[in-house]
Amino acid sequence: MRRRQSGAALLVAMLVVTLVATFAAAALWQQWRAVEVEAAERSRMQAGWVLTGAIDWARLIIREDSRTGGADHLAEPWAVPLQEARLSTFLAADQAGTDTSGVADDVFLSGSITDQQGLLNVGSLVERGSISPTGVTSFKRLFGLLGLPLSQVDTMAENFRFANDISTDNQSAGQAPIAPQRVEELGWLGIPQSTVTALLPYVTLLPTGAGRTPVNLNTASAEVIYAAVDGMTLAEAQELVARRAQAPFRTPQEAIQVVPQRTAAMTTGTVGVNTNFFEVRGRLRIDRLVVEERSLVQRNFLNITTIWRERGVVDPAAVAQAGATR
Repeated sequence: MRRRQSGAALLVAMLVVTLVATFAAAALWQQWRAVEVEAAERSRMQAGWVLTGAIDWARLIIREDSRTGGADHLAEPWAVPLQEARLSTFLAADQAGTDTSGVADDVFLSGSITDQQGLLNVGSLVERGSISPTGVTSFKRLFGLLGLPLSQVDTMAENFRFANDISTDNQSAGQAPIAPQRVEELGWLGIPQSTVTALLPYVTLLPTGAGRTPVNLNTASAEVIYAAVDGMTLAEAQELVARRAQAPFRTPQEAIQVVPQRTAAMTTGTVGVNTNFFEVRGRLRIDRLVVEERSLVQRNFLNITTIWRERGVVDPAAVAQAGATR
């Protein structure tokens, strides 16, 4: 009897120890998880503040470029991308004579500014509430060059007009597609995702109220110039790109001198040498956390306005894989 009682007591003791160990492990795990969540949230907040400062810095660069005036081209300071660098190097440069060793050594910042008028604007498909023949022609030239169905241009133009028709007499407004705000959302206009992917390097989507936005001959690719100038051959567009590499065009007339046979097409307002819209991208890496932010800014002389802004956390494994495939 006593042996049975001893065995039962031992069993109870083992059960108690097991339960205590289980509860202790659960408590430690919850505490560890709370610490990790707090650390991650703190890192995200820090990344947000740093990226906000980086975006403001980029806006300042664009504003200072406006002070100098003249044409916008790829040899200007705004066009030079910031390669990934330790944040501590910027602190050291900003605080001369201050010891910044060990400060933000594990934080890396990179970014770039791109000319959005070096791309074909989807907004040019519609002008004053009606489909623009000039815009449709440009997009059909681009679609033809990329081997995409030309009928998709008509679909995209009509749906884009329909989506932006907010007049009070529009009885079918409830059936209108949602107006896209990013190029990645062009699939909302009834074109397949494969077409959207093919268009990404060549098109942009600027605010509908921006009016006509001429393609910048100093920053656009040969494909975009070919599409923007009716009648131009791809070889002529490539010649313009080669000439500007030697010296950027200061006026549209300088570009016309390279291809004088396209004078009429290049004086219709579809091309120019100045830019008012830029996309600013920033990327911050803190240990395993990678945060990216991009924004569209509009320059009106010295006034720099942010049109939209988005931020997201990137999967580090995907970033590493993308870097390995380059």
